[in-house]
Amino acid sequence: MVKIGNIELPDFPLLLAPMEDVSDPPFRALCKEQGADVVYTEFISSEGLIRNASKSVKKLDIYEKERPVGIQIFGANLDSMLQTIDIVEQSKPDIIDINFGCPVKKVVSKGAGAGILKDVCLMEKLTAEMVKRTNLPVTVKTRLGWDEKSIKIVEVAERLQDVGCAAISIHGRTRAQMYKGDANWKPIAEVKNNQRMHIPVFGNGDVNSPERAMEMRDDFGLDGAMIGRASIGNPWFFKQVKHFFATGEHLPEVTIAERVEVAKRHLQMEIDWKESEMQGVLETRRHYATYFKGIPHFKEYRMKMVTSDSAQDVFDAFDEVLQKFG
Repeated sequence: MVKIGNIELPDFPLLLAPMEDVSDPPFRALCKEQGADVVYTEFISSEGLIRNASKSVKKLDIYEKERPVGIQIFGANLDSMLQTIDIVEQSKPDIIDINFGCPVKKVVSKGAGAGILKDVCLMEKLTAEMVKRTNLPVTVKTRLGWDEKSIKIVEVAERLQDVGCAAISIHGRTRAQMYKGDANWKPIAEVKNNQRMHIPVFGNGDVNSPERAMEMRDDFGLDGAMIGRASIGNPWFFKQVKHFFATGEHLPEVTIAERVEVAKRHLQMEIDWKESEMQGVLETRRHYATYFKGIPHFKEYRMKMVTSDSAQDVFDAFDEVLQKFG
């Protein structure tokens, strides 16, 4: 059994990664249905929250059926991050996660996300003070280091643990790599194999097949896998991994009928959550290429799905796909 604070999870849990413009309540709920053990919100700006910015506040929404759910926040200013704790707690998450890994320039330039990897002492102080501020478990998501020459993730993880971090998820790339090249899981295994470490160590990056998830578990000995891009348009990925773990076999390919049904539900859930047809349509577009991956001559239907501003037009395109390919 793996525990984050007092939250008990199954052996080698699968976590849905916090992904900007992806990990919203409707998508998290779908992933939870398909076997995700823990889900995380999109990362939320501490500065946006304390200024009551509507976009940031909206990201605090949680469905009960998602639990356990973590709210992820980012920032580099201690006072702002502490104020954010008080705001986040009102949404009653199960976990508060700190983003020390986002490589995007607009975040890094403010010293937040992966930018803080240049100042491990600040990373440690922020974590320590946030742990003191709340009774919820505080976890961290980070990267191996700023660049190849500054990888000190074993030391960093130990220092974060020692100030109360309840679990750590590590993306197997440096900030300099962004999302290029292959993720390197060896340094993450070194963190796990550090005899002083006693909190869960989760791996992230390139977990894009059941076999890769098994490799992370069996060959690298990590405590769980955080799934990101492999889940976009494919909430079934979590179920597929768990089935492979249990049987050594792959589940049959998801049927066209099931893909259409889930895509329809996803779109309707987005419209309901956003309380806007237009916003719901926009939020789901990035998922369609993967929802219907592998269907021959699909381009015509995909173009309808990603260019129409009308939900009915998109629903009609779903029905056309089902009729032609189902």
